Amino acid sequence: MTATQSTVPLDLLVVDDDPEFRETLTSRFARQGFAVRAASCGDEALGLAARWHFDVAIFDMMMPGMSGLELLRRFKELYPECEVILLTGQGSIETAVEAMKLGAYDYLQKPFPLKELEGVVVKASERRNLRKENTQLRAMLDRSQPSSEMIGQSPAMQEVFRLIQRAGPSDKAILILGESGTGKELVARALHRASSRAGKPMVTINCAALPETLLESELFGHEKGSFTGAVNAKAGLFEVADGGTLFIDEIGELPGPLQAKLLRVLEDGSMRRIGSVQERRVNVRLLAATNRNLAKEVELKNFREDLYYRINVMSLELPPLREREGDIRLLVHHFLGPGWEIEPEALERMERYHWPGNIRQLINAIERAKILCDSETITLKDLPREVVTEASKRPGANHAPPIALNNTDDLAAIQRSKVVEVLCREGGNKSKAARRLGIDRRKLYRLLEKYSITDSEIESLRPTQGA
Repeated sequence: MTATQSTVPLDLLVVDDDPEFRETLTSRFARQGFAVRAASCGDEALGLAARWHFDVAIFDMMMPGMSGLELLRRFKELYPECEVILLTGQGSIETAVEAMKLGAYDYLQKPFPLKELEGVVVKASERRNLRKENTQLRAMLDRSQPSSEMIGQSPAMQEVFRLIQRAGPSDKAILILGESGTGKELVARALHRASSRAGKPMVTINCAALPETLLESELFGHEKGSFTGAVNAKAGLFEVADGGTLFIDEIGELPGPLQAKLLRVLEDGSMRRIGSVQERRVNVRLLAATNRNLAKEVELKNFREDLYYRINVMSLELPPLREREGDIRLLVHHFLGPGWEIEPEALERMERYHWPGNIRQLINAIERAKILCDSETITLKDLPREVVTEASKRPGANHAPPIALNNTDDLAAIQRSKVVEVLCREGGNKSKAARRLGIDRRKLYRLLEKYSITDSEIESLRPTQGA
């Protein structure tokens, strides 16, 4: 493996007081795809390491001032994740043993073929990547939560599935919109599985669940002693997700100072832990979700306009459960699980309820019913009171009262009235109306032209027919 095969070029530090040899190594490894920086002494090397993160370092043993062995000791105390290779022209077994005890990856005695050093550096970088992947996997296991597959046969959900297939393989940021409980994290996981990063970590964070100080630490990490309680250094979620996907839920809750910090890492992949001046680079695909109107938040100066356009390369809007005609029956049977049944009257009430909390509320209602029921069949008495009482008042399953048709059964009039009804209920939003009707926007525009439906007509009807 060369450095160019990784998601981000591996950072290599070369430290040698011989300028000709130092330049030879720098040029050679740069051609191999490494991002190389060089220093002529230990103090200069520590200065570089304070500003830049290194994956692998090559130290000459004999240098004026600080020796390579002392530099190794200092490096392992400050940057234990960096793999260090020592070079010497006057080697001894005792020195080699001491170097390995201090954590050196390998120890080469000059002169040696440069090809041999190349091989050692590549193996050191492979071990660095393996250790990094192990850290990511442990973090993923610590944060993992069971997730359900996405289910739906309604036109609205079929459009969501189509967009996931088209947008998943892209590496661009996607903004997932929708009411609370509609399954935005499930969509994010589906997008990750459909991408080339599927074999890498996907980590999630909810901005609404954490205070600002803790949120910054979670996203960007911190160094030991950087604030009260920081007893150890900690990698942030951007580092954990390196090479994979980071899903930021409720991004509209992100405080202003963190919006600026997030924008920077999205622009050039560079970031710093709290309490550190060391630059680290990550390669992360960002997926974000919100139930807020971010465009309105930009107008109100609550959300940065430049960040909004950075995260909204493409948006994917999830329909609320009340607009997913026919899906409630499928979801109820899925979440009931094997061996469970539901009486027809109870299922009918569930289909007629409007579910303001969407799928999350539906799941909670089913789990509650399974606890309360006397057998493995859910009945009307097992459902939450609001589902039973409100659904009984509604005239139909997820339908608004029909618009009067002036005593005509003409199919064209029926179709025109349906289009007008849906446009009124969607506040004149043609994209939402087309999705609810199960057609694309071009077909909707053709229907508007065919039936001479104007925006002014929709506006005049909205006070009495808008939902």
